[in-house]
Amino acid sequence: MRIQTIFAVLLAVLIVPAEAQQIVPTSREQMRLTFAPVVRQVAPAVVNIYTKRVVHMAASPMFADPMFRRFFGEVPGMTRDRVQSSLGSGVLIGADGTVVTNHHVIKDADEITVVLADRREFEARIIGSDERSDLAVVKIESKGEAFPTLILGDSDKIEVGDVVLAIGNPFGVGQTVTQGIVSALARTNVGVSDFRSFIQTDASINPGNSGGALVDMEGKLIGINSAIYSKDGGSNGIGFAIPTALVRNVVASIAKGGKVVRPWLGAGGQAVTADLAQALKLARPLGILINNVHHDSPAARAGLQNGDVIIAVQGREVDDPESLRFRLATLPIGGDAQLTLLRGGVERRVNVRLIAPPETPARDQTELGGRNPFSGATIVNINPALAEEIGINSGQIGVLVLGVRRGSVANRLGVLPGDHILRINDKPVASVADVKRLVEGERPRWSITINRNGETMTQVIGG
Repeated sequence: MRIQTIFAVLLAVLIVPAEAQQIVPTSREQMRLTFAPVVRQVAPAVVNIYTKRVVHMAASPMFADPMFRRFFGEVPGMTRDRVQSSLGSGVLIGADGTVVTNHHVIKDADEITVVLADRREFEARIIGSDERSDLAVVKIESKGEAFPTLILGDSDKIEVGDVVLAIGNPFGVGQTVTQGIVSALARTNVGVSDFRSFIQTDASINPGNSGGALVDMEGKLIGINSAIYSKDGGSNGIGFAIPTALVRNVVASIAKGGKVVRPWLGAGGQAVTADLAQALKLARPLGILINNVHHDSPAARAGLQNGDVIIAVQGREVDDPESLRFRLATLPIGGDAQLTLLRGGVERRVNVRLIAPPETPARDQTELGGRNPFSGATIVNINPALAEEIGINSGQIGVLVLGVRRGSVANRLGVLPGDHILRINDKPVASVADVKRLVEGERPRWSITINRNGETMTQVIGG
């Protein structure tokens, strides 16, 4: 029987292609295989992160009342400080103590403590943080000590069904290892970051695992655990990790200057639905139908046109605007991106030079005063750099409300940050200079038109 088993294994190796040689266990000995060697290799590089921040709170609800503050101002003893603590996980990716984690783990932290697997504790400082990708880099304050690290693997090589391990500090109980498989790839409907192309896994992930490691069977990091789908706060077998394809680029960008700058394509569109695919005579729904090309952008210079359908970036399929943005965000500025597109049913490939989003036109950030509906609002010219920074359509032009001062005229009239100013007294608005000119002087009647979340609204104030 033993000879027959060995023969069966050898036969399987010979007839299965090398890239697919994953053999089902055929004996009790093979069933006793363990993940312990992988865990021993990677666990020392996964850390616990504890943060503290001081929160200023009103000593009494009465002190927080705006009317009280208006009449009495600041009263000694009306606020008190409270220390809030939180926990998460992180991964050592540099022997010098460089740790990657989630932005939400260290957000607003006044103190950061990193605890290694051997229970040693170190203070750490933030090198850079990127809210839009929910990634952050912190540095352990040590005296030249070399730390264990994890190798960044290639998340683009993993497949649905691959076995993975999740390592972190769930519920603060200490370092924990869970095992599962890759359940899905390129999940874009998870609203925990602006760059949504997550690895989905059924490896148990719980609160406290955020920022921890998702590793493959070679002990390489393929993702940073970031979110779970849960109705009660516990694991339901649906966890999400940020792929290392994005982690690598964000970390490199933070290392250069502490700020993440992503490539600008200068074109936008919508996902190709089943109805659109039929209208465009496509074999199946795939890609992004371009309907907006910035006149002076890398996309325009590469010859992209409205009506083109982008189906792949660097040979990897894209299904919606989120996956397109993700693929571009994994590429460095200064390089080229190869786009595969369909035009008139014919497949083409074009190279697009990747540049940083420009600050053109100048933002001209201004807080308006006087007696007009926008008094107290801070407005700005929309440009590609601003659009990328706050996560709006890079093809959008005009004037945006960036902020509204509490208690101001604009605040009382319901003007909100993010409102796109279209017209004032039926006059079109194209720039901050236009707004300044149109709100000069006093008027008995005002008419303002804005776009809010895709809906155009007109409000009339006064007679």
